[in-house]
Amino acid sequence: MLVIEGLHASIGDTEILSGLSLEVAAGEVHAVMGPNGSGKSTLAHVLAGRDPYRVTAGRVLYDGADLLAMTPEERAAAGVFLAFQHPIEIPGVANMYFLRTALNALRRARGLDEIGPVEFLKLADEKCRLVEMDRSLMDRSVNDGFSGGEKKRNEILQMLVLEPRLAILDETDSGLDIDALRVVAKGVTSLRSPGTAVVLITHHQRLLDHVVPDRVHVLAGGRIVRSGGPELAAELEAHGYADLEAMPAAGLSALIGPRR
Repeated sequence: MLVIEGLHASIGDTEILSGLSLEVAAGEVHAVMGPNGSGKSTLAHVLAGRDPYRVTAGRVLYDGADLLAMTPEERAAAGVFLAFQHPIEIPGVANMYFLRTALNALRRARGLDEIGPVEFLKLADEKCRLVEMDRSLMDRSVNDGFSGGEKKRNEILQMLVLEPRLAILDETDSGLDIDALRVVAKGVTSLRSPGTAVVLITHHQRLLDHVVPDRVHVLAGGRIVRSGGPELAAELEAHGYADLEAMPAAGLSALIGPRR
């Protein structure tokens, strides 16, 4: 579903991604881990088409199409979803209105009929129960005055309502307590299906204790330097990234494990 080949991306004159390659098949969940400043969030934002990131080399294919040639709106219509590490607040825009407008925009782009208020209310109530979110938050402005955990639950709620084919979660688990982490994991698990793919960007193993990934990748120096199964996350949790950061760039390829 997602094929990234030799991706280079910069902000201004600073290169952040330096030849990153990654492949995620439909039905798979892949975790991307790495030290601060390694390019994890940059990868997420480049895939979503956010400014001010500039791709200077490489290509990204999504279902065989050139993802980088699409506008952010076209990517969303094609089923690409980004859950932010720091969800933004939108004062004055009701959460319910925002979600229904977003869903109907996607449905129009796909040639489907819009969903009416009554039908959407039923859908929203169902998804709120799934993420254990207080229904009253749907009547408040988007993320305005929400706690950190409520914002993250709201991101997962948006994901479940919009039903993306490729979901990219940028450290959605950061700052969550045990209960909120369990809810986020439940939402990700409910999205998992043969027709979807999920990229989990995280610092820690704890989310992966609840959502077992098919593959774990280590991003350092702007590219994937090691890949493995779920056991790789436990190894990183135990030993950290010090060895990766100390190794010269020319020697990083030696750490890349074969795809299983």
